[in-house]
Amino acid sequence: MFKIKLMNDISDVIYKELDAKNYLVSKDVEDPDAIIVRSADLHSMEFNPSLKAISRAGAGTNNIPIDACSKAGIAVFNTPGANSNAVAELVICAILLTSRNVVEAIDWVKSLEGEADVAKKVESGKKAFVGPETMGKKLAVIGLGATGINVANHAVKGLRMNVVGYDPYISVTNALKLSTSVKLVKEIAEAVEGADYITCHIPLSKKTENMFNKELFKFFKDGAYLYNFSRAELVNINDVKEALESKKIKKYVTDFPTDESVGVPGIINIPHLGASTPESEENCAEMASKELKEFLEFGQIQNSVNLPDVSFKFEEGLVLMIIHANVPNMVNSISAEISACKVNISSMINQSKKDMAVTVVDIENCACDNLQDRISKIENVYKVIRIK
Repeated sequence: MFKIKLMNDISDVIYKELDAKNYLVSKDVEDPDAIIVRSADLHSMEFNPSLKAISRAGAGTNNIPIDACSKAGIAVFNTPGANSNAVAELVICAILLTSRNVVEAIDWVKSLEGEADVAKKVESGKKAFVGPETMGKKLAVIGLGATGINVANHAVKGLRMNVVGYDPYISVTNALKLSTSVKLVKEIAEAVEGADYITCHIPLSKKTENMFNKELFKFFKDGAYLYNFSRAELVNINDVKEALESKKIKKYVTDFPTDESVGVPGIINIPHLGASTPESEENCAEMASKELKEFLEFGQIQNSVNLPDVSFKFEEGLVLMIIHANVPNMVNSISAEISACKVNISSMINQSKKDMAVTVVDIENCACDNLQDRISKIENVYKVIRIK
C-alpha cells in the first residue's frame, strides 16, 4: 500500500484514482511515498528517505524546493493546463472591469450610502467613470502556454480584439491550439508596442524575474493597461509605481498582492483568485492524483518539472527505475552492476532532462537480492525505485 500525505485540503476527486485498497491518504501520514500539495510551503520540510514524488495541484512550483528534490531523487509533478480556463476567464474579467472603470465606479456608489437622491447623483456622476470598449483594441499576450492561449483565443473570439502573441518557446502542440487570428511576433518589444492591454503569462525563473520593468515600459504606449496573473516577481513593482505616476501605465492589475502593491492608486489587487473555482480545483486534484498513480504503480512520468517524460511497457521480470545525474557513463555503470549479478536485461530505456536523467531496466529472472542496493551506491545515483 502506498502512503500519500496531503499538505492542504484537496478535492475528494483524488479518491477516484487513489483508492483505499492501494492507498492510504491523509494529512497525518508519516513516511509517505508521495505528497500532494497546493499552497503549503515545503522549502523548510525535511523529506523522508522513502519519499518518491510530490505532485503540485496547480501549475507553479515555487513552494517546492526543486533542486533539493532532484538531488534526493524525488519526482516533482505539476498540473499544467488544469486551471488555465479559470485563470483566463479572470483575466478577461479584469480587462473589462479596468477598461470600463467598474471597480472605481462601484466603490463610488458605495460612498453614496445614506445620502438623498442617489439615482440623480449617479446619473450626474457617472461621467467620471467613462472607459473605452475593448473591441478592435490591441491586446499583447506574453507567454503562450495553456493559460496564455486561452486568454488570446477568448479575446479574439469573444471580445473581437486584435491579439498579438509572444513566446519564443511555444510548442507545436500549443501553436496548433492558437487561433489563426492571433499574430505571433519574435520580439517582446514588438508585442507590447502600441498595445492597449498587456497580459503576462510566463513562468517565474531567474531569467524572467523583473522582466516587466522600466526598460520594457519604454515600448508601452501611454495609458496602457498591464495584467499579471502569473507571479508577482515577474513585475518590478517600483517601476510600475513610477509608470503609474507618469501615466505611462493607466492601471496595473495583479492576482498576487504584496506589501508594496496594496493601497497604491492605480493598482488593483485581486486576492489570488485565478484558480479559485470548484472546476479548477477538481481538475488540478484529479490530474495530480493520476500523475502519482501512474508513477507509483507503473513508473510512468508525465508533467514532471525536474525529470524527463518516461513511458514504457514492462515484461515479467524485475523493473527498476534509477533516477540519477545526467552525466557520462551512468548507463554503463548501471549495466555493469546488473551484469555482475549474471542476469540479463530484457529492455532498457534512458531519458534525460537538463541535469537529470532516468534509466529504467527490465531484468529477467533476477536472483540477486542486493541489486537495488548495489545500484544505489553508484556515484551520481540519487534513488532506485522498484516498480515491479
